[in-house]
Amino acid sequence: MSEQVEFVPDPPIRCREFRIGAIGAGFIMADIHLASYREAGFPVVAIASRNPAKAKEVAARWGIPKTHDTPLALIEDRQVEILDIAFPPDQQPELIRHALRQNHIKAILAQKPLALDYATAKALVAEAKAAGKMLSVNQNMRFDQSIRVLKQILDRGDLGAPVLATIEMRAIPHWQPFLADYDRLTLLNMGIHHLDALRFLLGDPIDVFTAARPDPRTKFPHRDGICVSTLRFPSGAMAVSMEDVWTGPHEEGFESDIYIKWRVEGTEGLAEGTIGWPDYPNGSPSTLRYCCHATGGKWVNPTWTSRWFPQAFKGVMEQLQYAVKTGETPFLSGDDNVKTMALIEAAYRSMEEKRAVPISEITN
Repeated sequence: MSEQVEFVPDPPIRCREFRIGAIGAGFIMADIHLASYREAGFPVVAIASRNPAKAKEVAARWGIPKTHDTPLALIEDRQVEILDIAFPPDQQPELIRHALRQNHIKAILAQKPLALDYATAKALVAEAKAAGKMLSVNQNMRFDQSIRVLKQILDRGDLGAPVLATIEMRAIPHWQPFLADYDRLTLLNMGIHHLDALRFLLGDPIDVFTAARPDPRTKFPHRDGICVSTLRFPSGAMAVSMEDVWTGPHEEGFESDIYIKWRVEGTEGLAEGTIGWPDYPNGSPSTLRYCCHATGGKWVNPTWTSRWFPQAFKGVMEQLQYAVKTGETPFLSGDDNVKTMALIEAAYRSMEEKRAVPISEITN
């Protein structure tokens, strides 16, 4: 970090004592979760996936001592205290519900989206409460270093009252094959990062207006390819989230411009930055700069060397480890995530009905 600021882009590791069982052996688990857990020193004691051979391969790669032939068998392993799920969202509820029945499971880290729809997500959170289990959801963009520092700047009041915020993604996701079977694509699986981050930064919105069109590159049928959502907040602030998964004819010899950028303007200053994901696996840190009355109207550029992928995922698991140790509510709690799922549900209703949808329409 630069010397003139005292921001904390990466949270401290306060707890690493609970044994983790990993479900899933695809990219997000094998290359991101487990890489970050190795850096943090979190104990992963078992792994399982739909493909036992793949689970064994990933276990050998990361020195995980035990593999199970099925996810259900791993959940029943009494050594496992925290269950870490990276599985398709239509299959995740069954795994969560099985874990809620196991006395030895203390907490569950679910992948986002928690479920395919708001009603199922709300039911899962209620069931976890009834079972006395902690349920946390992996909204990992909140631990991206630029988003964390931006939140600290906002909380200090350096930008004054937020006026307008934007998150603009022009990048091509790798759509996992199972997504072709759903009727919800970009908002539920990519835009959820940005809409959750806007909730984190600005609070709960009043309503959302979302427009969408199919993406020319994505061949399977879908409704929400390219999406633009406008949010209004009780303070009067507005926000826009754009998911441009087309970005132009990205092909050999074509000089595309791929990025994720954000910007927040306030009454006393402004901040802008980039998310260091589109260049993975080469990787680069996310960036931030801000200027305000407190900086004399000059740009200040905090810097760091850690990245969203994989370092931010340490914070995701750490917040749950710490919650289990202290009994506190997880920072990424199921209760909070239900509010993000309500926003997603409202965005889909807006897209279908071509109107701004109050979030209260979903939650009441």
